Formats: sequence, structure tokens, C-alpha cells
Amino acid sequence: MNLITLADDNLSRFGEYPFLVFEGETFTNAGILRDANRLAVGLGRLGIGRGNRVAVLLPNCPEVIVGYQGILRCGAVIVPIIPSVGETELLHILNDCEAAGLITSREIIERHRKLPESVKTLRHFILTGDDHPPGTLSFRSLLKEDSGDPTGVAEQDRAVILYTAGTTWNPKGVILTHANLYSNAVNAARAHGTKASDVTLVALPLSHSFGITTMNKAYQYGNLHVLLRKFQAEEAFALIERHRVTDFPGVPAMFMMMLASPEAAKHDLSSLKKCLAGSAPFPLPALRRFEETFHCTVYPAYGLSEAAPAVSTNYQGRPVKPDSVGQPIPSVDVRIVDDRDLDVAPGEVGELIVRGPSVAAGYLNLPEETARIFREGWLYTGDMARMDEDGYLYIMERKKDLIIRGGFNIYPRDIEEVLHHHPAVRDAVAVGMPDPVVGEEAVVYVELRQDATATEECLLQHCRDHLSRHKWPLRVVVVDHLPRNPMGKILRRELRKRAASGE
Repeated sequence: MNLITLADDNLSRFGEYPFLVFEGETFTNAGILRDANRLAVGLGRLGIGRGNRVAVLLPNCPEVIVGYQGILRCGAVIVPIIPSVGETELLHILNDCEAAGLITSREIIERHRKLPESVKTLRHFILTGDDHPPGTLSFRSLLKEDSGDPTGVAEQDRAVILYTAGTTWNPKGVILTHANLYSNAVNAARAHGTKASDVTLVALPLSHSFGITTMNKAYQYGNLHVLLRKFQAEEAFALIERHRVTDFPGVPAMFMMMLASPEAAKHDLSSLKKCLAGSAPFPLPALRRFEETFHCTVYPAYGLSEAAPAVSTNYQGRPVKPDSVGQPIPSVDVRIVDDRDLDVAPGEVGELIVRGPSVAAGYLNLPEETARIFREGWLYTGDMARMDEDGYLYIMERKKDLIIRGGFNIYPRDIEEVLHHHPAVRDAVAVGMPDPVVGEEAVVYVELRQDATATEECLLQHCRDHLSRHKWPLRVVVVDHLPRNPMGKILRRELRKRAASGE
């Protein structure tokens, strides 16, 4: 099976129905599929075909969904790129994947004027909208081509090259096959139990692995999806009320913004029943407040790009355990291992490793990194975790984020959870700072709730009152805003730099 048959089967099973609502306009599944087939023919006439890479650099819009299917249907490979990407990263990605085409907008391309001379493989600039400067093509003009049959693809053919967020080096291209993404979408859908009558709000970037699988899952249900160009809490509230949204997959930063917004009280949000939370830890106090405020259930999940991305989730109809990211989705095996690759006992902490049909084929152009992370069929996630006797996973920390103070392991989340119970704290992040005596000290950066006040000393005292002595942070720094990536995930590396420099 592949991502082309996933969309074809949707039309065969459910017939034509309203598939997508975007900025007041409704798109049917049949209309999207028709345009995707026409785009495939148009791309083919440009000489783009099997194995060629086509980058998509757009905010959420119907053209992304049509573009993804059209690229696959001519046998090419999708390279999704987050629109806020910096110039250096963009040039690296396009050169690394040897992109033959780029689907974007005039507004975005004008911010990146170096592209034509800096990416020698890039032959076609395809722009959405009505304004197309010389040397570019109209996305809409490619949809005028007569529809043709999709190019045949195999399960193990490459479908997507997804670039992970960089740390101190350039982002890595994760190679995901049709089988990887098809398996992940189908098995994640089995765990979540959505019905044809449900309505899903899609605010996740479709350039991110979480957003990609959310839309791939859409073909499984036959239900309506409401797409936001970019997440804003007030717009989300209005759309939930207008379309009687029942399901909302998001990241904790989105849920926190909804909690902080006074606009929620102005809308009828009673239709919202299920929220799937992934991509970053959701502090338990905030999660509980969200459930109490919006009268819905939050289902924390866990995944990573290298697993296409879903690994585990809290299943609908099963108990949701506090702080757990649930159980592995069907077809995925997990183990918790020590530094010698031996399984640890239930409840003990070790590195989480993953095996299954959704695990990626490796990294593009990085054979040594591929050999280090993908070993004997297992993906070594770098995440420290534990598993209870019922098979529920608990993510403790990234291996590199662990703080070791005087030989004692400190999991930053332990400190962060304590601070999230303080009434003035909106968010908190603990990082390690080098220390010549004890190795590392913990420094915490705190973002306060709107109109709240708290001193460093009172927050330190709160930690002393609730934590073991070896976990006491050396400093608590109150900041206006914590640094985040476009998905809302905290940039810990930036905070580590600040801590090391004494900021």
C-alpha cells in the first residue's frame, strides 16, 4: 500500500463529500484528488518524475494538500519545509536533497533572492496566487492539464524527505517511504477511533511530521477537516464553534495559548471532546487545567520524525495515566535499554528504542549518522523513558538534556513539574550549566502568566519546599518569553547557551 492508494481508497469508500474547509471555502475529496492528478500531469510535462525531489514551502493551505498528492502521483518525492525557515537552512535543505522544483508563493520567494544562483538543481519555481514574476510558473496553470493515471509506485519507494530541526549543525533529511507513512497513518488512526461524523481542527503545520500524519489519517475517516493557515487561539475558538469541531490534534504550546486567552468564554466550545497532544511534553498541571476549562479529554502521544512520527498514544476507550504518553500504536515494538543495550526492568529508566514498519530508512547523505541511530532494525531515539507493567510509556527526558549534579541524575521535567504548580508560572524549562565542582548545576527559565508576578527567591523557595536537595536549582530566571521553534517547542539549546554565559 502507498499514499496514492490511501487517497484513492478514501473516494472509493466514502464517495464525494466535504473533505476540507479553509477560510470559508469548502473542498471535496473528489475535487482535491482531481486537482492532484492534474498537477501530476503538469509536473510530468516539466520533466519532473520518478525520484525527483520537489520542495513545498508554504503555510497551511489547500495547495499543500493538492501539492503533496500531485508530487507523489508523478512518482516524485515531497520535501516539506516550514515557511519560517532561515536562508542558511533553506539553502542547505534544497542543495542537500537536490530539489528539482519548488512550490511556494511570491511573498516567500522574495525573502530568499539567493535561491536561483545558490541551488543549481532547482529548475522550476511554481508559485501559488495570481502574481507570477518572470522565470516562475503558476501553480493554477499546471492544474489545467488533462488528468492522467498516477505513476506506479512501490511501498519502499521514497515518499518524503523530512528535515529535522537542527541542533548545532544543519538539519538532517529523514527518508520516509510510502510504507513508512502509510503504516503510521493507518495504525495511528486505529488507536484514535475517529468517526465519520467527527470534525477535526487542523492547526499543525503541514510541513511538520505531526501535521503530515494528521492529514494522511484524514483519508481513513471520511470526516470533515477545518484547516487553519496558522494557529491563533481566537480563530481556533471561532472555528470550533462555527463547525462544531470535536477533535483537535495540537502541541502543548497551542493548548497553553488557548488557556491563556480570555476569548474562550465568548464562544460555545461544547462540541470539543478529544485533543491529541504531541511533539513536546505537556505539563500535568496545565493539562488538567485545560481539561477542566474546556470539558474535554486530552490524549498525550509521543513520536519523532524518524518513526513517521507516531510511536505511542493514549487509546480512546482505555485509561489515560497521568504523565504517560500511552502505549505503542499497532505494529510498533518498543524497548527500554541501558548503555549495554540490555532491557531494563519495568519502572526503570533507560533509552527508548523503536522497531516497526513506520521506522525510517535512514538519513539522506549521512551514512555514519544512519548507522549510529538505526541499528539492527531498531531506531535509537535518544529519549530517556520508562515503561510500567501495563505497557504505558513515560518520557523522562532527552538523553542530552539530562543534568548530572555530583553524580546524581536530575531529570529537568521533575523541576519543571514542580514550578508548573506555582500559581504565577505559565511555563518553566530547566537546563544544565557547567560547574567545576559538581559537574553541572540546574538553572530554570520561567515565563509567568499574564499579569502575574513572582521573584526569583520565592520561586527558588517553592523548589526547595517540593524537591529533594540535590535537585534544587542554582538559579531561577524570569523571562518575558521562552525561545520556541515554529511548532512551539522550547529551544533548550538556546537556554543552555544563556545559562553557560550567566544570563
